[in-house]
Amino acid sequence: MLEEIRVVDCSAEIAGPYCTKLLADAGADVVKVEAAAGDPMRSWGSGALFEFLNTSKRSVVRPERDPLDDLLAGADVVVCDRSRPLDVAALRYGRPDLVVASITPFGLDGPWRDWAATEFTLQAWCGSTGSRGVPEGSPLAAGGRIGEWIGGTYAAVAVAAALRAARASGRGELIDLALLDAMAVTMNTFTSVFAEFLDWPPLRRPTRTIEIPSLEPASDGYVAFTTNSAQQFADFLVLIERPDLREDKELALHLGRFKRRHDFFETIHEYTTQHTTAELLERAALLRVPSGPVGNGETVTGFDHFQERKVFVENPSGRFVQPRIPYRISGVDPRPFAPAPGLGAHDGSVDWPARQPAPADGAAQPLAGVRVIDCTAWWAGPAATHGLACLGADVIKVESVSRPDLMRYTSTRRPGVDRWWEWGPLFHGANNSKRGITLDFTRPEGLELFRRLVPTADVLLENFTPRVMEQFDLDWPAIHDLNPSLTMVRLPAYGLDGPWRNRTGFAQTMEGITGLAWVTGQPDGPPLLPRGACDPLAAMHAVFATLLALDERAQRGEGCLVEAAMIEAALNMAAEQVVEFSASGQLLERDGNRGPVAAPQGVYAGAGEEEWLAVAVATDDQWTRLRAALGDPAWARDPTYDTAAGRRAGHDELDARLATWCATQDVRATAERLAAAGVPAGYVVDARDIAHNPQLLHRGLFEEEDHPVTGRHPIPTLPFRFRDRHEGWLRSPAPTLGQHNDEVLAEVGVDAAARDALRAAGVIGERPSGL
Repeated sequence: MLEEIRVVDCSAEIAGPYCTKLLADAGADVVKVEAAAGDPMRSWGSGALFEFLNTSKRSVVRPERDPLDDLLAGADVVVCDRSRPLDVAALRYGRPDLVVASITPFGLDGPWRDWAATEFTLQAWCGSTGSRGVPEGSPLAAGGRIGEWIGGTYAAVAVAAALRAARASGRGELIDLALLDAMAVTMNTFTSVFAEFLDWPPLRRPTRTIEIPSLEPASDGYVAFTTNSAQQFADFLVLIERPDLREDKELALHLGRFKRRHDFFETIHEYTTQHTTAELLERAALLRVPSGPVGNGETVTGFDHFQERKVFVENPSGRFVQPRIPYRISGVDPRPFAPAPGLGAHDGSVDWPARQPAPADGAAQPLAGVRVIDCTAWWAGPAATHGLACLGADVIKVESVSRPDLMRYTSTRRPGVDRWWEWGPLFHGANNSKRGITLDFTRPEGLELFRRLVPTADVLLENFTPRVMEQFDLDWPAIHDLNPSLTMVRLPAYGLDGPWRNRTGFAQTMEGITGLAWVTGQPDGPPLLPRGACDPLAAMHAVFATLLALDERAQRGEGCLVEAAMIEAALNMAAEQVVEFSASGQLLERDGNRGPVAAPQGVYAGAGEEEWLAVAVATDDQWTRLRAALGDPAWARDPTYDTAAGRRAGHDELDARLATWCATQDVRATAERLAAAGVPAGYVVDARDIAHNPQLLHRGLFEEEDHPVTGRHPIPTLPFRFRDRHEGWLRSPAPTLGQHNDEVLAEVGVDAAARDALRAAGVIGERPSGL
């Protein structure tokens, strides 16, 4: 679908290459520009991760200071990061149609722009690390470099959107994506908005927790259980044969379970360890408790659902298997994977004729004039339609008074308070810039109104289990008959077919099944949930596929069915585990706060109560800079530590030395001083405090929502900026329940008298039924 698009990829590692992988998978001609040493990922492990990230690309070797004039003259897109510094403003001089995507830790401006960082330290700054673990231990980072995969996905969405706008207007774009922004949006669940809505209550220290139940041991492995609702937890108690505990009001609350975690773990494990994974999963399915096996690089390929759906395919090298492209578009055969290129394999063979820029005639938003019907709930689906809304689409969110989006009920106000359901922070974060209506699909009048709405739209996006839309005769054939030009995007947890198609899935389940949890936690402890990232990650893959499908519609004149299974997006983010085990037999494991690249790397306690410093030394130069910041003590001058191998061998001793030094430090000031001096470091912040981060504030990640019920509060938005024409993403507050019933229904010909009758009958409404 992007086969006419030419991409110059001046990036390395994970974020940029995953962005350009998504573009290459969609047909773009991607030329990877490398220095003589090549992308460091070429020599990482068995090289399988490099091959996964760089299939279907070409490679040329150019000196670092080569201006790349010949490539840029014929390119449509340039993707760059810190691995090859480019003057991003100069790139577009004379080429106003060029789309340039910059991916950096902190963005192109702001007080922290030039600070040193790694994924590990960015997790500290964004609030992720500080929320994970138990009080008696240190905060724990998530494994798997999740933030880089997320950043690459958002960058691909931004590029696809900018290309769409460029085709319409002749104007390209400078995309400025900061990994810190992307991680702040996705790796904590709008914690700062919860704090805002609660008027910043005093902070309880420590703030890190784990979910209970979560990843629990079976007799032959681990099983992931998810109890996001009171009913799911009550059913879990039946599952472990302790229904008597349903009357325990403290256990019914997450914080109550965490307070009594040691005793409650004994209760859970007394049952789970006596049963196999298969037995526990079967019982969970009968009781409708969301669950899944906890996979890793060795076992995940054997999951029956993945096998039946043929989710894993052979890499063109024949050395390993990998996840397939995580979306499907009807009528479009995915581009077959071609082998990753050898270093410089295409030197002298890239012959792109120069592009001739078209006259620029405006700067319309990428999705201006596109209408989206939003039949979604929870986080992944609403996050997808929120992305479309930010990019200019008119998004109409459909709820019902009998079943609103249950994210409204994760409220900071108690039931009984006037309009308490309007105080759900996550609902606000994922649903601003939309219009909202209510239609009861269980009533013939509600279904008829929905069928009248469908012909007015360009996209319908839903994220329920497949049977939900099908039970209302709203599957793809029915929708296509109503509006042949409409694209239907389906974002189920497990996909539209396969043995798990009708199971409910949440991010926690996905993190367990795909292996993301396997590499998070202490080496001698259970796997832990990374938390949160699967929902927005799946959402952005769905947005990317939607943009492609809209382009496809423009070519063939009719709409498409898009399937973007949530778990397959998560599988791509966890791909390293599968490809590495498949290629070399090495099983990646969790290792606490240590990592495979940096040494020393850890979280160290500072002088104050619950004050922690994250440090990650990834290069010899960074070690030299850390030594200088420490005052070059005698122990640090040991020549053993002059090499990465020596530092890794002496990691225990380095940890002890750094812990002693850090215990006397003001760690926030120390983190800032180290990062500014070129040493990746971060202060382990509480997730709610990201709303005060000076870099995020400078970049405008938070925009003010002025809501008729909750008032004015800052809300985090999309983590990239269109620098040429950015005026903010937030266009309107999250809709109150049914707020736009009259407005939207009038647009499909329902007059005032008919609307009043529908309201009186409960087909539409502005309050949840029974409240």
